Formats: sequence, structure tokens, C-alpha cells
Amino acid sequence: MWELSISVDSKNFEIARYVYQTLKAGTGEFGSVVTCYEEYEKIYVLLACPEEERLRVTNLVERCIIKVICNFYKEKFLSENLRLPSHETMTVMAFKKALINFDKETDFYLISKNLDLQKNLYLDSFYSFKLKALRDKWAELVSLANENSDYLVSSEAFFDLLKFLIDNLEIGEDEINVFEDENGYSIKFEREEDDMQCNELSREGLISSLIELCPKKINLFCKNDEGTAGFLSKIFEERVNVCYDKSVEKITDRPSTVSVMK
Repeated sequence: MWELSISVDSKNFEIARYVYQTLKAGTGEFGSVVTCYEEYEKIYVLLACPEEERLRVTNLVERCIIKVICNFYKEKFLSENLRLPSHETMTVMAFKKALINFDKETDFYLISKNLDLQKNLYLDSFYSFKLKALRDKWAELVSLANENSDYLVSSEAFFDLLKFLIDNLEIGEDEINVFEDENGYSIKFEREEDDMQCNELSREGLISSLIELCPKKINLFCKNDEGTAGFLSKIFEERVNVCYDKSVEKITDRPSTVSVMK
């Protein structure tokens, strides 16, 4: 059996939960066993798998760790260092999400280059001591935004930069469908197994997920427009189609007055 221990500080409970749930769901088919426990203000996620499945399991672990660093740690870094002018909460959330996903190919490379799964992984220490180059890269991006904060006071300028960031994100999906019902929004992919993590989304959750997925085309099926369609049209522009009662029209043909989300 091959074994690996991943630990984080107890204060990073959400990270530990994400790692545990992701590895448990993703590695079970390879005969893995995943458990977790808390001791001395640290949470430990333990994984064991047959030696012959080690390569496939380590690939999944690597992707999980990369996503943790690029989402949880980067979001915290941005929140602590980014100084943005006051704008609507939804707009600022979308801007931060776009920054999180901006140039993530380089982020992935820097993390993967330093990640060693031959021994136990102390995640907080790995981030603090092995990923200085990654944090320096993030700091340059934050510094650029902070230095132009006066310019970004204008809502138009802020949205222009947001659209620039989104236009330069790597395309993650060709086409996806978004459905609205009484439980919120759900995203449907070609692969049905992906739907589980994208059901019952709030508007904030939907917009955050779409920025991360960055599809070429979004079909939004909704009962009525409470601002979601207009906001998506402003940041994704011609990529979005809105569908009312099975009739599809381009969001960009709709009045701009629907674009502000409350």
C-alpha cells in the first residue's frame, strides 16, 4: 500500500473538508481509503491505495492540491492585499474571481514544480516556504490593481477591466446550459457526473462558477430576469444566450438597464 498524509491548521477547516471530500470521491474507484482526524490544532487527511494505483491516485491528489492553492489560498491573499474602490458586492466578487483564475496555467506550473508527494505534505508550510515565487507573481497583479485604484473608481472602467480579465481566461468548456428553478441555478455539462457540484446555486455561486469554467457559450434558461441575465451579458457579452419559454434571444439585444444586480 502507498500512503500519504496531508495536514492543515485547524483554522483552515474548509480546506481540510474540501481535500477530504474531493479525495474520497475521486479515488474510491482505485481501491483507496481516505480518513481524517484532528489533533493538536491540526487536521490530518490520510490516504492509502494499492501500490499499482499509486500513479493515478497521485495525479488526482496533485490536481486537488493545485486547486486548493489556486482557490482558497489565492482568495485569502487577494482579500488581504487588494485595495479596491467601493462597488456593488456582486461586481467585486466577480472581479476577485476573475483575478483568481487569471493566468492560472502559470500558477499550476509553479505549484506542480514544487510539489513533492513522496512524503507527508504540510499544506500551510508548503504554501509559506515553497511557493514564494507564486506569491510574488500574485503580488505583482495586486500591485497593478492597487496602483490604478483611482482609475477604477469609475464603474465603467471597473467593468472594462473585469471584461478584459474574463476575455483572457483560458476557455474551460465549449458550451454549457444553465437552468433556473425554485432551488436556484444548476449547470449542466456533457458529462453528467459533473452536475453534482453545480446544483442549487445562488446567483453569486452561479456567476463564480461560470467565471471559473469560462465557457465559449452559455445558454441561460430562466423564468424571469432578476438581473442575472443582464449581469452575465455585461461580463461575457456575446457568449450568452437567454432562453425564455423555449425562445432563445441574444442577451446583448436586451436593454442595458437589466445589467445591474442587487
